[in-house]
Parts: sequence; C-alpha cells; structure tokens
Amino acid sequence: MAESNLQVLLRTMEPVLHPDPYGYVVWAGGVLLIEPFATIAEAEGMTVVAPLAELQAAGMVSDPWARISLTVHSDLAAVGLTATFATALGAEGISCNVIAGYHHDHLFVQWERRGDALAALRRLSIA
Repeated sequence: MAESNLQVLLRTMEPVLHPDPYGYVVWAGGVLLIEPFATIAEAEGMTVVAPLAELQAAGMVSDPWARISLTVHSDLAAVGLTATFATALGAEGISCNVIAGYHHDHLFVQWERRGDALAALRRLSIA
C-alpha cells in the first residue's frame, strides 16, 4: 500500500544507489535500439533516460548521472517528500532530477556527487 505520511516516508525511504551511470539524451526518432529506463515526450523531442553504457553503445553522448531509487512505496499524492529531499540535496550543492514512478521515486544526481547525495538522503532517514 502506498504511504503518504511524510515522517514515515522519510524514515523508511531506504535510498538505493544503482552501481552504473545513467544518461539523458534527446531521441531524434526512428527505432530505439536500447531499453530506456524512462522516456518523456516534450515539444522539442523525446527525452530518453537509460544506462549510459547502452546509450554510448548506440552512439549517443551524455554526461554520467547516478540513479538513486527510494524503495518506499510513496503515494503519488503524498505531500512534502520531494521538497524535503530536494532541500537537503540543495543544501549540499547537489542538483537533482526526479522521475516519479507509480511505486517509487528515482533521483538522478551528478555522478561525481553520488556518495554525498546518498549520505544526505540517509541523514534524512534518521533525523
């Protein structure tokens, strides 16, 4: 069952850092030869988020991003979770791009700041 209580969400979010970098690209169209993690349709084109190695193998270029997934099943209507972790990461000077799935939130942070981001998120869980 989805959780909406902010204190419970923070205490049980259990952030997990995925070991491999991800990338963001704009797909120009045609057959997509990779399995994307996510796609977002925008007026300027299709944004594709996928493991960086797969993007590179397909000839696409991206900066490396770390994916941190919050394992708590957060309610899509929960209030305050995104604001709380964005504030904590912002205080550390870490940018964060969020993709919310039906069950979990997935945070993409600069690859070189992944350890700092994970530590900041874990501090929220014990605060």
